[in-house]
Amino acid sequence: MTRREWAWASYDWANSAFPTVVSTFVIAAYFTKAVAPDPVTGQVMWGWMQALVGLAIGLISPLLGAIADAGGKRRSMLLTTTALAALATAGLWFAKPDPAYALWALACVALGTLFFELGTVFYNALLPAATTRERLGRISGIGWALGYAGGLACLVLCLAVLVQPDPPPFGLDRSQAEEVRATALVVAAWMLFFGWPVLVFVKEGPGERRPWGRAAMHGVTETLRLLRGLPRHPAILRFMLARLFYTDGLNVLFAFGAVFAAGVHRMGMEEILLFGIALNVSGGIGAFAGGWIEERLGAKRTVLIALLALMVLGGAMLLAESKSVFWVLGVALGLFFGPSQAASRSLMAHLAPPAEVTAYFGLYAFSGRATGFLGPALLALVTAASGSQRAGMAVVLVMLAVGAAILAGVPQPRDGRSAR
Repeated sequence: MTRREWAWASYDWANSAFPTVVSTFVIAAYFTKAVAPDPVTGQVMWGWMQALVGLAIGLISPLLGAIADAGGKRRSMLLTTTALAALATAGLWFAKPDPAYALWALACVALGTLFFELGTVFYNALLPAATTRERLGRISGIGWALGYAGGLACLVLCLAVLVQPDPPPFGLDRSQAEEVRATALVVAAWMLFFGWPVLVFVKEGPGERRPWGRAAMHGVTETLRLLRGLPRHPAILRFMLARLFYTDGLNVLFAFGAVFAAGVHRMGMEEILLFGIALNVSGGIGAFAGGWIEERLGAKRTVLIALLALMVLGGAMLLAESKSVFWVLGVALGLFFGPSQAASRSLMAHLAPPAEVTAYFGLYAFSGRATGFLGPALLALVTAASGSQRAGMAVVLVMLAVGAAILAGVPQPRDGRSAR
């Protein structure tokens, strides 16, 4: 790998600390158990916050992507969003275990999530500038693998150094949950410390350099033009529609996998955490290997194979009665998480016109968020109607199947031109 490719991929290592520590394992649990008035209210508040942030991301990301393209400002906007995400994350240090701090904590997580997601738009858009068209899949896969590894490394660091020692280090007060709140400071520092190489070693990419005012005006016009023109780009439109479904399915799998494991297989919190670590490891291995597979099969075929494997293994997990079989199938399932996501990213880079790549990655972010409510709503309805967690989780298989069926009609990119 070249220095430029490593610099780009290393940002995945840097920013994955946020979803792992803040959104999934440590801060999310801390808010629900210690900051919110009670766990049920906490889950409701957290859910509404994530829904509103998802709506904001869906509305803002295409516009900012077009502005970045119009002004040649991908790197500067990545720097700004990364710094703001780190600042909002650090603000969680002040969220004490008291309901009076619930709105502050929600605001910090909301802003951190918003800037984290917007940052990925500009980061993904720099992929074509970081490597050659032929190596897009390999470098995207390596980046995704580094993301799994970076998130896991930061989580282990936080647990081993701050959360688990008793008494906590550095004079932290456990009665005020300072050892948990300090993990937010670690995440903020992690993002800034490891996130800078992409800003130094990766070039801006194609696009005219315009002042901010002209870039903003052009960005608004360009966003409207892209939306109106999508029907003239059937490959991109079909891909976006497919991603609406299979990304919803993957998100439901991530969000409710632990709930399913706890309810059906009676896993405790420690075992669920170990299961999550095992999935991260297998996910990283799969993403790393998937890049080489994509170079031989192409991005679209790689995504389709990954979705098919996820459906087969996921269906077997729903039928599994033995916890040990569930474990084995789950670790195998993790091997296909990374390729499905990394190859989707490189497929978007292949399909998008080079001069408009950031704007299209804004639409890509929108397609991953626009119907984020659909999967959880269907799961809740089916579970309530059937009284079965297994039946509810079967919604995931349906959404993956619909997404794969739509994706099958997208032409396989053969060169650097946009598929139209």
